[in-house]
Amino acid sequence: MNAPAHGRIASFAVSGNELTVGGIPLTRLAARVGRTPFYAYERASLDTRVAALRASLPQQISLHYAIKANPMPALVCHMARLVDGLDVASGQELRVALDSGMDPAEISFAGPGKTPQELAQAVAAGILVNCESMREIELLAQIAGETGLSPRIALRVNPDFELKSSGMKMGGGPKQFGIDAESIPQALARLRELRLACEGFHIFSGSQNLRPQAIVEAQQKAYALAMRLAEQGAVDIRVLNLGGGFGIPYFPGEQPLDLAPIGENLATLVERARQDMPRAELVVELGRFLVGEAGIYVCRVIDRKVSRGQVYLVTDGGLHHHLSASGNFGQVIRKNYPAAIGTRMQSEQHEQVSVVGPLCTPLDLLADRMDLPAASEGDLVVIFQSGAYGASASPQGFLSHPTVLEVLV
Repeated sequence: MNAPAHGRIASFAVSGNELTVGGIPLTRLAARVGRTPFYAYERASLDTRVAALRASLPQQISLHYAIKANPMPALVCHMARLVDGLDVASGQELRVALDSGMDPAEISFAGPGKTPQELAQAVAAGILVNCESMREIELLAQIAGETGLSPRIALRVNPDFELKSSGMKMGGGPKQFGIDAESIPQALARLRELRLACEGFHIFSGSQNLRPQAIVEAQQKAYALAMRLAEQGAVDIRVLNLGGGFGIPYFPGEQPLDLAPIGENLATLVERARQDMPRAELVVELGRFLVGEAGIYVCRVIDRKVSRGQVYLVTDGGLHHHLSASGNFGQVIRKNYPAAIGTRMQSEQHEQVSVVGPLCTPLDLLADRMDLPAASEGDLVVIFQSGAYGASASPQGFLSHPTVLEVLV
């Protein structure tokens, strides 16, 4: 079998000349879906990833799925049976989380700029709200007064450190996320004035990190910061969300995250917490790491063009469906996601091609000068590592092409 250029095929198997998803050959799956382009997420891959993570982390650690990585309702329902809790970032995600059957007590809500309606939703549902500003505290107090319901509150902290080597830094320095660590005592004092309880802290410093030592250091610093804030504000910590940051490999030279040092460190923190915060639940919140490698994006070649010696495979998909793969979702220097011609997995005839979409912009690029099996009209192009930040993170209305489909197999 020829592996995709510069990449890995994760757990997806090959039958004959075709990639399979959940044991179904790709052409048959495409016929079952009804049209291309589509995303396909594999249940078995999700199960395997969660099981491997459980085996690497202390059983006392609560594992939460961050729905923002992939909010497809069927996938969220599947994940709800595998993890201990769900984290949402909008009112719509909250509705999906509640529909999944997850206990509302194990759902939390983070994100700046929560609307009064979203906060009222959260209070009515009985979920934990990670407050990110003094405004949210005041609004929750108002909702409590109007409804007679007691909001469940934790404080999201903007720490005085960042997750080193992370793809996206979400803590340290000026940030729109959370309340600055030095302002937490003021927030706690205001909660006491309003007779509202604080259940703990949410400290999320960054994402997409492949360096275990950086994650270990951030978790240690988050734990120490939580202890310091709890002592200053006399908080009996019930929940400490240590964030996530676990990355997956996308590009040449990247290696899968080594979970062993992270598990060892968390085991140490669990033991410390028995003394320091005996009633606390320690939470690790992950999105991309749980679902990213379980998904593929599939589009069909509709034209094969040669322009001044360069071969272009023009497909019915593109950046409007998969902004991340196009390189326009945070990449400074564009790199190719691992890709394959899913209907020519055993082909020995390769060529250098660029895979583009139908949009009238040179940014509509799924693979740039990549070594792939020679393909023709009708072949199916597969982009791997597509289970996170795909459909929901893409401008699907751009140029008014059809939206992408999603299936769980």
